Amino acid sequence: MSGKRANGEGSIYPYKNGYAAYVWVTKPDGKRARKYAYGKTREEVHEKWLNLHAEAKRGPVATRHPTVGAFLSYWLDSVVKPNLAPLSYVSYEGSVRLYIAPHLGSKRLDRLTVRDVREWVTKLSTVCQCCAQGKDAKREPRRRRCCAVGECCEAYPSRRVVQAARDALRAALTHAVAEELISKNVASLVKVPKPRRRRIKPWSVAEASQFLTEAAARDDHLFAAWVLVLCLGLRRGEVLGLTWKSVDFERGELYVDHQIQRAGRQILHRETKTEDSDDFLPLPALCLKALRMRRAQQIGDRKAAGELWQNSHDLVFTTKYGTPIEPGNLTRMFALRARRAGLREIPLRNTRHTCSSLLVALKVHPKVAQRILRHSQIAMTMEVYAEASEEEVRAAIGKLSDVMGGTG
Repeated sequence: MSGKRANGEGSIYPYKNGYAAYVWVTKPDGKRARKYAYGKTREEVHEKWLNLHAEAKRGPVATRHPTVGAFLSYWLDSVVKPNLAPLSYVSYEGSVRLYIAPHLGSKRLDRLTVRDVREWVTKLSTVCQCCAQGKDAKREPRRRRCCAVGECCEAYPSRRVVQAARDALRAALTHAVAEELISKNVASLVKVPKPRRRRIKPWSVAEASQFLTEAAARDDHLFAAWVLVLCLGLRRGEVLGLTWKSVDFERGELYVDHQIQRAGRQILHRETKTEDSDDFLPLPALCLKALRMRRAQQIGDRKAAGELWQNSHDLVFTTKYGTPIEPGNLTRMFALRARRAGLREIPLRNTRHTCSSLLVALKVHPKVAQRILRHSQIAMTMEVYAEASEEEVRAAIGKLSDVMGGTG
């Protein structure tokens, strides 16, 4: 009879227009509870019932599953925000809000499949974000020019944006697996095309020297910043985050342990990303002289600003009122100085590659270059192994100082 249970189906029974079954499972919190399965036929429910039994034997089983959107909100607020860097939170939050939640947010977390993720990745690259986010509609009526007036501007996400969105989903599902809400990370099984890196030729020794010579001739208040960027390979945030306490004029050393970052609407003065990034770097004569000039300039700025001065962190590089310099502004000022000097423009972040080129051109040992650039692995500098002493590091930076010595 259709209403009777077959052998081995002790928990399967007729339910509404089909059948239902349950299995006693242990939840992630250690408590016991029934986990139900439903289907239109006895065979369908029996298969689900067997799968539940197998899942219960492997370990704890969640009896309630949130939607992808609800879990992502929890993950951002309870996992990412208190444990990761502010910039990581901003990046993940943007990916979730703009690209993941609108497409996958309503799906139940445990029912998200590899196919769902693959279709989402494929679709995402064909969705105009101006249309999806209503960017043109938010403008004043007289300034609307594309999507809001029926002319799609085809602002499709780049490969890098699509990859970042997939990576954010993968990171969230990794945590869902750790919390035993799901058994596998379906996002990790979906491949996305890697964005192509644009190769930019770094400045030569002559071009870097020309840039510094022009900056010195104009009495540029950021001359010392450019010297540190080109001679020591400091990153943008590291230069802006330097404090006078980090500069030891007597010993001729610079300690890099803080950075300035833009995170959403905040400018943060925080520690560098990892302890490997912290280091004492020897300062050649050129760098020392540039920093002394900068200190004199800042004393003058402070007197001129009077009560408006507000350099709370004692930063080396500030605006004329002592406030931190916006990282984006430093990038724009670097491009402006390059044009003034008659040089081809390169991104500010590529000055680290320029420093590498300068060190290689000057026949500096790869291990010494690794110490100066503070790479965690020698492969990031070049695949050569050697030892570097403090004297060799000082000598290497001294060579750079000699090449650019005409700016002093």
